[in-house]
Amino acid sequence: MLKKISLLLLSAIFLSACTTKPISPLVDDDKVLVNNQTTNQMTPTSTPPTLPISATINTSLGPITLELFPNKAPLTVANFVDLSTGSEGKDPFYNNLIFHRVISGFMIQGGDPLGTGTGGPGYSFADEFNQGLTFDKAGILAMANSGPNTNGSQFFITLAPTPHLNGLHTIFGQVIAGMDILEKIGNVEVGAQDKPIEDVVIVSINVTP
Repeated sequence: MLKKISLLLLSAIFLSACTTKPISPLVDDDKVLVNNQTTNQMTPTSTPPTLPISATINTSLGPITLELFPNKAPLTVANFVDLSTGSEGKDPFYNNLIFHRVISGFMIQGGDPLGTGTGGPGYSFADEFNQGLTFDKAGILAMANSGPNTNGSQFFITLAPTPHLNGLHTIFGQVIAGMDILEKIGNVEVGAQDKPIEDVVIVSINVTP
């Protein structure tokens, strides 16, 4: 199934170099931000399989296991799986990236290859909102963005209910194991722009169909 998901992504995107603008101050502690970047647009051409998928984010502080929702956010899940596992001879995208923004009681954010909030995979794709998915608890996995239809590689996991994010960010999974690790990351010491003083690293992400 992972091969099918990768084929979907390969047929749906054209990668280009990512040109970023200077970093903007991240001063909104109740928002999930991705600073503006110029990208190609990714458009789905088919729907990936709807079988359950789980992903384990192996962090430097321990593992967090997620249930993904391919039947409710197919393109977003396909993108996350492809970046997690690598495709066409590419290394897994997320390996050794950091959680670059952590706000206690709100969320942890990662998936930026630059570690600054400005990076991405070189493309963007549309939002996928589902009325049955809301930010009603801790452990919700969703895409960070810089506005409508600007999803790329950056994602976040909530540390508490955040209903003000409903309709603004695509939800595509939830934590099913490792809430203690999530909370541990959420309580690390941070400095400027909510960046952890000591790097919290995404060592790898294992995807299980």
